[in-house]
Amino acid sequence: MPKRKLLVPESREAMDQLKAKVSGTQDPKDAKYEIAREQGIPLQRGYNGKLTSEQAGKVGGRIGGSMVKELVKMARENLTKQ
Repeated sequence: MPKRKLLVPESREAMDQLKAKVSGTQDPKDAKYEIAREQGIPLQRGYNGKLTSEQAGKVGGRIGGSMVKELVKMARENLTKQ
């Protein structure tokens, strides 16, 4: 699956690190599988055509939502330091 284009391509490594952090994994490629496992969604490597849209959305939504929450938290901490 191709990676989405970032507005700042140089941020790819930092975004991958954040994804791994919020999912509790070492490798950002494992993030979606860890989140799916936690939610009892049968996501596996390769074809997943039998997943419902709801199941797929829960995995992606949780990762993205967690990343946004972490970024907001980091920004607030940064502002309080100033």
